[in-house]
Amino acid sequence: MSTTHDPASEPGSPHQPGSPQWDPRAPWPGPGGQAGDEGPAGYGGRAGPGYGGPAGYGWRQEPAGPVRQPRRRGLAVAAAGAALAVAVAGSAWAATETGTPVLSTAAIASKLDPGLVDIVSTLGYQKAASAGTGMVLTSTGEVLTNNHVIAGATSIRARDVGNGRTYRAAVVGYSRSHDVAVLQLHGASGLQIVTLGNSSKVAAGQKVVALGNAGGKGGTPSVATGKVAALGSSITAVDDGDGVSEHLTGLIRTNAGIQPGDSGGPLANTGGQVIGMNTAASAASQNGSAGTASATAAATTAFAIPINEALSIAGQVEAGDSSASVHIGGTGFLGVAVAPSGGQPGAFGGEASPGAVIQGVVPGSAADQAGLTAGDAIVSLGGHEVSSPSDVQTLIEGYHPGDKVSISWTDQFGQMQTATAVLAAGPAG
Repeated sequence: MSTTHDPASEPGSPHQPGSPQWDPRAPWPGPGGQAGDEGPAGYGGRAGPGYGGPAGYGWRQEPAGPVRQPRRRGLAVAAAGAALAVAVAGSAWAATETGTPVLSTAAIASKLDPGLVDIVSTLGYQKAASAGTGMVLTSTGEVLTNNHVIAGATSIRARDVGNGRTYRAAVVGYSRSHDVAVLQLHGASGLQIVTLGNSSKVAAGQKVVALGNAGGKGGTPSVATGKVAALGSSITAVDDGDGVSEHLTGLIRTNAGIQPGDSGGPLANTGGQVIGMNTAASAASQNGSAGTASATAAATTAFAIPINEALSIAGQVEAGDSSASVHIGGTGFLGVAVAPSGGQPGAFGGEASPGAVIQGVVPGSAADQAGLTAGDAIVSLGGHEVSSPSDVQTLIEGYHPGDKVSISWTDQFGQMQTATAVLAAGPAG
């Protein structure tokens, strides 16, 4: 892992809090400022371009995280609407009502810090790592975090702030479309938990405090204060490379200055109760253009998933209730990297191949054993037509390790091939 290049120092870097492209979910570029397979822990969230990407996505190429830059990974923000309130009755985690005494920022941090964990995800297929934050829900080690914090991870470790111990973590389940994941810390007991609030009681203008693992540094959680700017906000993170988008709705919008690594951490009210989970942010220059010396100030726009919604998803995961949006347990791993939307030219300069064109195959993977190679185009998976890379992502996500899946593809000579692959254990989330 390179230690000589500092991408955050580059003008307009998505890793600079003062940059209008800044986002805590942006990937960390590789050496020379090129997006690649290197990236120090603490600045990730999402896996960057290269042979990697979230588990269940067929080891697809994962473009940059959501940033305010056209034709890359765009973050579109919809007008604020009504607050999203999701009932959490029956969940193992009871949300408490507000009405507690107003606490100082220091007191809020002191109250919530022991219930947080620093998450470090190893992205083995990319030879990289990323970091984020999690909230302890049970004394036996169930942890709530963003799915993008652990997406693409081949192993996950979490350091409990309360007792200082580090645990190996397993993914219990996740929802990519809601950006929520639940982890289980192995061998954990007696952990302190966060105090949960009720996000249906949140109002515009109220003071909030965001805590997390800013910069992936670990240790005492970082603190950022602000106010609720709007409720019911929507964002859409779009991968320009393959057109896959992630649309999140009903978010709490604030001006709290969260940083890379804070994703998955708590947004708290003045009573020290968690009312949201930090998930994305951007910064817009107030003076001058982006990345210039005259850009002396920045206004942060941050977004948090209402805790009621996050707990509703977590409750489904805990109950083992899989659905079109909730995946339970491990994810099947096919082992291919697919080209962005639009495919690649056909053999010998012919027309573009239909389906999802393979850019690379993991040696020894299910795809490799089935006979798939770079340049082949997957046209059917599990009996369902594949017309784009996002189809591979969606279809593979429905499978688990050990499942058999039929694959049809056209090889580089235009011949149709069919085989059955036995999926291996894939990366987390």
